[in-house]
Amino acid sequence: MTSIHAFWLAGRQTTGETTLDVTSPWDGRIVGKAAVPTDAQVEEAVAAAYAVRDEFAATPAHVRAAALDHVSRRLVERTEGIAQLISAENGKPIKWARGEVGRAVSVFRFAAEEARRFNGGEAQRLDTDAGGQGRLAFTRRFSKGVVLGIAPFNFPLNLCAHKIAPAIASGTPIILKPAPATPLSGLLIGELLAETELPAGSWSVLPVANEKMPALVQDERLPVISFTGSEKVGYAIMDSVPRKHCTLELGGNGAAVVLSDFSSDEDLDWAASRIATFSNYQGGQSCISVQRVIADASVYDRLVPRVLKAIEGQVTGDPSDPKTDVGPLVNEDAAKRVESWVDEAVQAGAQLLAGGKRDGASYAPTVLADVPADATIACEEVFGPVLTLKKVDGEAEAFAAVNDSKYGLQAGVFTHDLQTAFRAHRALEVGGVVIGDAPSYRADQMPYGGVKQSGVGREGVRFAMDDYTYERVMVLTGLAL
Repeated sequence: MTSIHAFWLAGRQTTGETTLDVTSPWDGRIVGKAAVPTDAQVEEAVAAAYAVRDEFAATPAHVRAAALDHVSRRLVERTEGIAQLISAENGKPIKWARGEVGRAVSVFRFAAEEARRFNGGEAQRLDTDAGGQGRLAFTRRFSKGVVLGIAPFNFPLNLCAHKIAPAIASGTPIILKPAPATPLSGLLIGELLAETELPAGSWSVLPVANEKMPALVQDERLPVISFTGSEKVGYAIMDSVPRKHCTLELGGNGAAVVLSDFSSDEDLDWAASRIATFSNYQGGQSCISVQRVIADASVYDRLVPRVLKAIEGQVTGDPSDPKTDVGPLVNEDAAKRVESWVDEAVQAGAQLLAGGKRDGASYAPTVLADVPADATIACEEVFGPVLTLKKVDGEAEAFAAVNDSKYGLQAGVFTHDLQTAFRAHRALEVGGVVIGDAPSYRADQMPYGGVKQSGVGREGVRFAMDDYTYERVMVLTGLAL
C-alpha cells in the first residue's frame, strides 16, 4: 500500500478526512499520499499560531538556534533519502535533488546563525539637537505576527526552508502551505522540527487545497504573506489584501549576456556550458533559468555552435539515474504548454535549432533563434527547457534588450571588464546581476528577489527576517551621555 504522509498541526502529526495522491512526473506512479486538513483543522492551526505569538517571540535565541541547527544536521544525515523523495515527487534529476538538500542544510544553518545575532539592538544619540539632550533612542525588531508561507513545486524542500527557517529564527509563528503537486518534502521538514523543543503552535505544515487558500489569505490573524510562485497568483494575493505585508518572489525570463570582450575559445566554451546547463536544469523550471541569450555580434557566430553542442550533451531521461541532467516537467500539461509556445514561435518565423519535441511530461532541450518580439515565448516566462538566441551590436543594445521585459529577477553578464560590470549593475533592471556566469546563481544567504513583475521584497535568511519583523524604538530620557 502507498504510505500516507500525515501533516503537522501546531507541531503534532495528524491526518484529516481525505488524502491527496502525489504522483511521479516521470512515470505517473503514485509515490505517496498526503493527508489533507479539514477546515476545522486549518482553523485550529491558525488559532494556535496566533495564540502562541507572544510566547514564541520571547523564546530565547539559543532555543530557536538549537532547533534550526538540529534540522540542518538531520538533513545532512538523511540526505540521500530526502533527495530520492524530491526526485520522486518532483521529477528532478537525482543529482540536482541532492544539491537541493545541501542548500536546505545551509538555509537552516544560516538561520541558526542569524537567530543568535538577530535583534541585538541599535543605540542612537539624540542630543545632536538641543531638544534631545540626555536622550538615547534604542531600536529593536519585533515580529509582525503569524506568517502564511506559500511554497511552489520546483524546489519543494529548499523553498519551504526559505519560508520556515527565517520565521523560526526571528521568533515568528508560521503556517506553511507546500505545493499540492509536491507536498512530501515540506511535510518532512515538519518531521524534523517535531524533534525540537519549539513551542507547540509555533509552526504548522498544511497541504491545503488551492481552492481553500482565499479564506486563509484573508484571515486577519495572518498579517504577513510570503509567496513564491506565478505572477498571476502572487499579485492576485497582494491585490486582495492591500493592508497586509506581502513578499512576492515571482517569475522571470532570465537573460545571459555575452559581451565582445568575452571572446577567447575558453571564454566561449565556458559561457556555452553554463548556458546549456542552466537553461535545462530542473527541466528549466527555475525562475532564474536561462531563457534568453543575448550575444554581441562579434562573438555570436562562434558562440551558437558551442551552445548547440553543449545542449546536445545534456542527458535526458529517468530522474533517478545519476547521469540524467534533464528530467520531466512537473506534469504533462506543463509540457504541452511549452510545446504550444515553441510551435507558436516557429510558425511566426523563429528558427528551431534544437529540440522542439515532447514525450509525455518531458520536453527536449530546445533552442530558438530569430524569435519575433511579440511571440509568447519572447515575452513570458517559459518555465521549461527552452532558450532563445538574439544577436546585438554592443553593450548598450545588449542591456536594452535585457530591460525590454516586464520581468526583472536576475541577469548574467559574461565580461571580464570591471567597469562594464559596474555599468551592468547600474543599468540592468533586475534584482541581481551575476558577472561572469549565467543568471541562475543563487547563494541562499544573499538577498534574492526581483523588480517590475518579478515581485516585491527579498528572500535570503536575514532579509526574510527583516520582512517578518518591524523596528520599534524606545527613547530613554535623562541620561548622562
